[in-house]
Amino acid sequence: MLILGIGISTNHRALKDKGVRPYSSGFSLIELLVVITIIGIFAGAAVLSLDILGNDRDLEREAFRLSSMTELLSQESVMEGRDYGILFSENSYRFYIYDYRQLIWLDPIGDNFLSEYKLQEPISMELFLEDQEVVLEPDFNQEIIANPEPQVIIYGSGELTPFKAIFSRGSNNESFTITAEINGTLVISEQGYDGF
Repeated sequence: MLILGIGISTNHRALKDKGVRPYSSGFSLIELLVVITIIGIFAGAAVLSLDILGNDRDLEREAFRLSSMTELLSQESVMEGRDYGILFSENSYRFYIYDYRQLIWLDPIGDNFLSEYKLQEPISMELFLEDQEVVLEPDFNQEIIANPEPQVIIYGSGELTPFKAIFSRGSNNESFTITAEINGTLVISEQGYDGF
């Protein structure tokens, strides 16, 4: 039997006979399973918290979509000599085309690109026109749809109603803001807001 300089026997059979468990390196299967379970619990909690609180990318995506649609319609209005309108609610927005023959705003029937768009829950929107907050309805009712009065107009000249649209989520203070100038310039910024 060999004895190491530190006094530990390397003969595992002799240790077993004395009732002493020989020293083994590594982790047991149970120890590994416990560690994996703990890591899984933490990872699951992190994923659930992201699903509940959401992600700022969702806010950015919603702001980018409205900005892109507004820019596109601004270009189309110049090419076609047509006026477009945007009607907002807290959770969605709709596009309209102005008919100069009937002098009314028309719903672009059959155009899925311009149909009503609902924001992802729980994202909501606030609208400011000329330094004043516009009180938005939670959703569009039949009366509003039958007699639309868009808050923002995109003119055939390429100009539009200056506005500020703020996309936010109730659970945090982050927001994305679209600021539109009369000349059609649109800027998206990430920040909290304190009005204009």
